[in-house]
Amino acid sequence: MKKTYVTSMPDHIGAFLKASKCFSALGINITRVSYNKAVDSHTLFIDAEGTPEQLKTADAELLKIGYLQNEKRESGIVLIEFCLRDEPGSVTSILELINSFSFNISYISSQENGSDYQFFKMGLYVENPDDVTRFISEAEKLCRVRIIDYNSSEKVYDNSIFYNSYVSALYKMMGLSESVREQLTVHVNLAMQTLDEQGLSPYRTFDSISRFAELLSKSKGESYQPRVSHRDITENTKIYTIEPQCGSNIIIIESLGEYLFIDSGYACYKDEALSEIKKIVPDFDKISKKVILTHADLDHCGLANCFDEVITSHRSALCLSNEEKGENGYREENPLHRPYINICKILTSYSPMDTSRLVTPWDYKEELKYPLTQIGFYDFGELHFEVYEGKGGHLPGEIILIDYRHRIAFTGDVYVNIHGMTAPQAEYNKYAPILMTGVDTEPKLCKAEREEIMMRLGAGEWLIFGAHGCAKEYKVN
Repeated sequence: MKKTYVTSMPDHIGAFLKASKCFSALGINITRVSYNKAVDSHTLFIDAEGTPEQLKTADAELLKIGYLQNEKRESGIVLIEFCLRDEPGSVTSILELINSFSFNISYISSQENGSDYQFFKMGLYVENPDDVTRFISEAEKLCRVRIIDYNSSEKVYDNSIFYNSYVSALYKMMGLSESVREQLTVHVNLAMQTLDEQGLSPYRTFDSISRFAELLSKSKGESYQPRVSHRDITENTKIYTIEPQCGSNIIIIESLGEYLFIDSGYACYKDEALSEIKKIVPDFDKISKKVILTHADLDHCGLANCFDEVITSHRSALCLSNEEKGENGYREENPLHRPYINICKILTSYSPMDTSRLVTPWDYKEELKYPLTQIGFYDFGELHFEVYEGKGGHLPGEIILIDYRHRIAFTGDVYVNIHGMTAPQAEYNKYAPILMTGVDTEPKLCKAEREEIMMRLGAGEWLIFGAHGCAKEYKVN
């Protein structure tokens, strides 16, 4: 059995040794350690492996020596800017005032700017929020004072309680309960450690996660403003595309009075997405609902439980079944992708789907010899699709649907219309490649799959519906 401990250790010599001896005495193996004093001088992450009884005893021992973060901390960092005259000793009175309030300084930054004043930014570690009001009142008698919003600042200033305050900001931003705190803390640390070992700055990781969460939260409620468009394929067949700012498109095919959906977006936008869907399909709650998932990424599967029938390839079905059983999906099997995916699952309120809804109508081929392999057909209304399974360049189980008669193709994330994205979509799509070090499982293979899609399109004018961005008009001579 494995367990991750988020320990709060004193910043002195031998602190980790003491914890290590605790595990060693109980016969517990330490499988991962992560500590970065520049990020947080007290928090150390330990992955330990042992029997349930051993780990339960370790819980009690670490709690006894005060290494477990079991108490809520109301303390935090307040970032303040002091406008001081650019002359010798001007900062002394402020430092004396800080000292009189017993505040610790976690960050200082100042530089002359050619004027008669310098702007000193200081991060003050405050245990009692009420002290801040009294402090500001006294400081304003000495100089102009400005409080800087910690959450919107570009740098990380808190070197003592960083994870506590950082993770709190994340789950509050998404309106989540405190129950996700520890899980989110562990996955944020894993993302930092994974990318740090790739040579990326820890602060860039934290900034990217924050920005990603901010974009997710800013697109909720009334701010959920997807670009909605439709194409008339025939007199009796239309294709609607709902493009949210974050996550995959939701495609609705209406043909001969029936509806078929392709992909479903993030779970956190369930209410907003269903509201948009019902504008197009007023009887959505009454009809038999079918959705095809182009692959098993969570920004495509978020609303899968809203459908009666979920149609996938056999490999995608296996991935979704593993998730339902609490096992790793394809993304989590990749160490580079795992931290980001777990963070994303928490922030977007993703829950595994009820796999009794799964339908796998196409052939299962144990070995896929080519970048794209035909696995069957799918008929809906006036449309007749050839169905191809990709070899896993973007994600194992990915499928492509091509209707040669009407010259339309649904390509999922193997081919997306990068140049057809809105500005918010382009901004959102910047962060997954940073936090996953790339969105494709095998980039070279995915490139080969994209090339084969284009080679398979016959002569004529095509509409290519990727999972991000608008439909691409493409002419083959």
